[in-house]
Amino acid sequence: MISLSKILHGKVLIVDDQNINILLLEQILKGAGYVSITSTMVPGGVCELHRKNCYELIPLDLQMPGVDGFQVMEGLKEIEPDGYLPVLVITAQPDLKLRAFKSGAKDFISKPFELAEVLARVHNMMEVRLLHKDLHNYKDLLEQRVREQKWLLSISHTLASTLELQPRLILNQLRKIIAYTHGGLFVLEGSSLVTLAMRGTQRLEHSAPVQLHLNSPETLAMLFNKHLPIRIADIWSEDPQAQFLRSLLDDGSVLLEGMQSWMWVPLAVKGRLIGGVGVAETTKNYFTDHHAALGLSVADQAAITMVNAELYGHSQALAVLEERQRLARSLHDAVNQSLFSASLIADVLPRVWNRDQEVAQRSLEDLRRLTRNAMVEMRALLAELRPSTLIDSDLVDLLRSLGRELTDRTNLPVAVSATGKFILPAEIQNAFTHICQEALNNVARHANASQVEIGLKQVRTVIEVCIHDNGQGFDTTQIFSGHYGLSMMRERAEAAGLLLSVTSQPGQGTELTIRWNNFPQRSLDDNLPSPTHSGYDR
Repeated sequence: MISLSKILHGKVLIVDDQNINILLLEQILKGAGYVSITSTMVPGGVCELHRKNCYELIPLDLQMPGVDGFQVMEGLKEIEPDGYLPVLVITAQPDLKLRAFKSGAKDFISKPFELAEVLARVHNMMEVRLLHKDLHNYKDLLEQRVREQKWLLSISHTLASTLELQPRLILNQLRKIIAYTHGGLFVLEGSSLVTLAMRGTQRLEHSAPVQLHLNSPETLAMLFNKHLPIRIADIWSEDPQAQFLRSLLDDGSVLLEGMQSWMWVPLAVKGRLIGGVGVAETTKNYFTDHHAALGLSVADQAAITMVNAELYGHSQALAVLEERQRLARSLHDAVNQSLFSASLIADVLPRVWNRDQEVAQRSLEDLRRLTRNAMVEMRALLAELRPSTLIDSDLVDLLRSLGRELTDRTNLPVAVSATGKFILPAEIQNAFTHICQEALNNVARHANASQVEIGLKQVRTVIEVCIHDNGQGFDTTQIFSGHYGLSMMRERAEAAGLLLSVTSQPGQGTELTIRWNNFPQRSLDDNLPSPTHSGYDR
């Protein structure tokens, strides 16, 4: 409800061409406690007065020379954005009341005036008008809050969609929801705050990173304020917080140029302080509690973004280390074994040559084969370091190339069966190629096979590669010391989201199958387009 004090302080404009009527209404309203009363006898100036002063109530005489009350109401309709006319018509003719209501008037006062009627109708009209204004303000506030929530959602999505830290992006996103003239993003490094990015004057944006030394735990505690924002209405005042800020930033610092009001929002995740955002304005007392709440919402998301970027950097470093370890295992399991065998043959070859040249010739052939294998495997490892040829080629061509390489170095026939074109996402194609390459290396080293078959096919959304050899097979439950090939293949498959299975028994050969579902979120029984590829099917 509207308070009596607010009703009595509502602005009233009395419009009548008779001075006696104006004086009488002023006397009645002032006697009842109304304190903001204006009057005019010029109806043509009412609209301009209302545009400047936004009256809560306009008692308006209908019958006036020149411009009558109906014309005044038509003019007021162009001023009121929602069409609400705060008009209380004054008339002595009952037949004009209905026409006045149709023109937008909300109530009427009859002439001659009756004290009780005037006060009751003015009070009711004033209360309704103030309620209407409050409703309109609440609507505007609600729309503003909805817009802010949409911006916060958009900011959250934007910051969450980047893995690498972009300090200027954080400041730009904050500026969408809180207008400021100066801003800085700080990170806590040891006992110092260091600027990652700054917005504002050209000098500020192009200045070198600023390092602020936090001389004591008390300084750190005061600045991070239990993870709550700090607002300073005038940074040049004698307020203790203003003095603390000036001492921290150094009175002559570029960070203080042109600033009047200031707000600091700490950045923290799960109790861990990682930095803060400082924003400033050129006017005093600019930042409100609502600004602080919005800033804290953005700061929470920015803090998570900064931690995610840090974790992403760690994961990148870990990925490099893991790739080095995988290459080391590949060198050990492939190239190192070939070179070790070649080294043994080379050591004994002179003695063998002196005893039996025919045996030495066979040893030379073995030496040639081993060194050739080592070169092929080294080229394959180098291709992993420069994988563009693997990514840009068709998978069928890559499998045929792998088959030819195996035949060239082992004289083992390889049959590749596939039709169609298979250009897969880079990560998936890379994984398929290297797993198949390692599988063929295992066949060459361990299978003692006379025939290898490679099949590539697609069934709806599933792409499958199957490698089958007729070699000696092995017990899949047995672990072979010093052999890393199968474990590396499983690691690659898991990392790329592929399904790898191995079927083998001693004396029955080996079959390795790799599958990738292009749409894993959908069932294979869904009504999908017909497959475009068909081919080898064991």
